[in-house]
Amino acid sequence: MPFIPHTDDDTSEMLATIGAPNIDALFDEIPTDLLIDTLDGVPEALSEMEISRLMRRRASMDGAPLCFIGAGAYEHHIPTAVWDIATRGEYYSAYTPYQAEASQGTLQTIYEYQSMITELTALDVSNASLYDGASSLAEAALMAVRSNRSVKSGRIVLAAGVNPIYEKVAAAITGGQGITFERLAMDSVTGNVDIGSLRDDCDPVAVVIQMPSFLGTLEDVDHLTDWAHVRGALVIAIVNPISLALLKAPGHWGAEGADIACGEGQPLGVPLSSGGPYFGFMTCKQKHVRQMPGRIVGRTTDLDGQPGFTLTLQAREQHIRRSKATSNICTNQGLMVTAATIYMSLLGFAGLTRVAGRSCQNTAELAARLCAIDGVERLFEGPHFHEIALRFHRPVAPVLAALAERNILGGYDLSGSDMDLGNALLVCATETKTADDITDYVTALEEILAE
Repeated sequence: MPFIPHTDDDTSEMLATIGAPNIDALFDEIPTDLLIDTLDGVPEALSEMEISRLMRRRASMDGAPLCFIGAGAYEHHIPTAVWDIATRGEYYSAYTPYQAEASQGTLQTIYEYQSMITELTALDVSNASLYDGASSLAEAALMAVRSNRSVKSGRIVLAAGVNPIYEKVAAAITGGQGITFERLAMDSVTGNVDIGSLRDDCDPVAVVIQMPSFLGTLEDVDHLTDWAHVRGALVIAIVNPISLALLKAPGHWGAEGADIACGEGQPLGVPLSSGGPYFGFMTCKQKHVRQMPGRIVGRTTDLDGQPGFTLTLQAREQHIRRSKATSNICTNQGLMVTAATIYMSLLGFAGLTRVAGRSCQNTAELAARLCAIDGVERLFEGPHFHEIALRFHRPVAPVLAALAERNILGGYDLSGSDMDLGNALLVCATETKTADDITDYVTALEEILAE
């Protein structure tokens, strides 16, 4: 709470009412040998004015740099109304309840969120969110193994452009259950899957396709989806929800559509906050719903015919299934989902389309102007969404350090990734970037490379 309103007299009156001599008596069950008088390293208390000043000073240390980093976390404009509403007390403290009927407002918010996410992905059902995008891939892989029992290989095949961080997280979470991850070969020209290298004798339980890819490219999702289904594999789509305002939804990929879609929901109204919190989303076809982890909210009517909301499926570890639970790690990011629901409601599909279109245009303009500088060129040919990989004729890290000194976060250094891309940089320009911002970046890079 923002402040404690009780005076000393109020406290004394409450203690007298319950018959306690002092506050310490309320905790008399704690053994005296466990009580301490001080905490090492904890400074003296500050007044409200002093602590506010301290926190403002610390916040200012982050600065306000121009950010051209993407790689899974994106700086989009968030209308003020989103968090003005989300941080109201009745929203801010809400969480998926264990006694579902007691919190109709929370359940309706999640139901509306699920409806919007399924519409974006063109799949049948959504859960109430997951921890983050990376763990959502792990959950999708486990779900695919449970759903596709006819394939015993435990092999999950990844398209060339799947986020390498997602792969590491998924491998760490699922490795103890005999699941392995393998990557398809990359076409060095397009940065996408080398279609000519696809094998007919492959027996994966699932194929993972990221669209747009981690490198900003656009895979041939129709071909890959059909190739996977012919081999008895399920298709897991990793998608950026903003991109779905322009790109084909995973439910429409190929002849039958993807089976599961997952990804990071941060672009939908969640600010960049020093690493989180974010939230993962997941949707799937109706036939796989009983293997979906987490909670699903449904809409129904009561005995009087009034609409109501309730938890429909909740096969988590703390419920009756225990060791047979679909997941032991999934969690609902209630506050982030609330913000995302408000964000999507305010923008609508037309607003999301404008955000996606402007981001794509800004990135294209940025890349074109950067590639006009001697020593910078496109790493891959072909279409993109709002990220483009660039090749530099020198190491990228010192260039990024020099840009940072000029208050510009120049992009994501790909040279340190596991993709063996050499001196490469991934740049992103969302709708928040103006023509002047792009010019400032280009000018700074020209000067740095000329030194």
